[in-house]
Amino acid sequence: MYRFLLTSRWWGINVFVVLAIPFCVFMGSWQLSRFEDRVDDHHTADQLAESAKTQAARPLADLLPVDKATVNHQTTVTGRYGDQLLVPDRSLDDRAGYYVLTLLRTDSGEALPVVRGWLPGDADPAKAPAPPTGEVTVTGALQASETPGDNGVSAQGGLPAGQTAVISAASLVNLVPYDVYDAYVTLNKGDSGMRAVPLSETQDSGLDLKAFQNLGYTAEWFAFVGFVVFMWFRLLRREVELARDAELGLVPQDGPEADDHKLPVGTS
Repeated sequence: MYRFLLTSRWWGINVFVVLAIPFCVFMGSWQLSRFEDRVDDHHTADQLAESAKTQAARPLADLLPVDKATVNHQTTVTGRYGDQLLVPDRSLDDRAGYYVLTLLRTDSGEALPVVRGWLPGDADPAKAPAPPTGEVTVTGALQASETPGDNGVSAQGGLPAGQTAVISAASLVNLVPYDVYDAYVTLNKGDSGMRAVPLSETQDSGLDLKAFQNLGYTAEWFAFVGFVVFMWFRLLRREVELARDAELGLVPQDGPEADDHKLPVGTS
């Protein structure tokens, strides 16, 4: 009854199943490991953020370039405020508003973007407080440059003069006539009555949409395993039923003998 398993057709089916199942298991396990890595990154980012709050502020040069080990760390920088820009479409406590971003000119010649605070409503230069004059020393949390499309950062272009959608050196160098650090700082206390931007609004924890996409792909690959096994058993059952029907004479045999039993059209 199971002699059909030795046919070339079933050899091909069996080889496909034997190769497909471990491949799907491997891909599902890999996607699951990617999800777990992102979860670990999220926990690590939270732990680093908590520990950074209790650490003393360090000079900016000691923390650059910004990475997972230095993001959110407290830094202190001295310089003079220069150009001021507004960053629209930034929410805080479910309220629409904007950041007030001011470039701090340092002795190195580069400028450090400083988020001095958040204001509600539409971005309005008339409502944004002017920065302090003279030499100032600022203390705040160091942040990595933003990437359009990540963590709700807008990729919108064509903004009015004096506005930027992204806080990054790549965007700011086109708006100011001097070099800009590939990082920025959020003040611990909002300047001139503005609200301070909490770390949770700016840090990249790693637990984002891509992480849940990895989890969804994991489920899909393991579902493929079940589908392959289901289809193999379904084909096997069909072949067995056909073989049994053939043994019982329920399936017409091909050949001259089968033709003898066929009645001509129109006869009864």
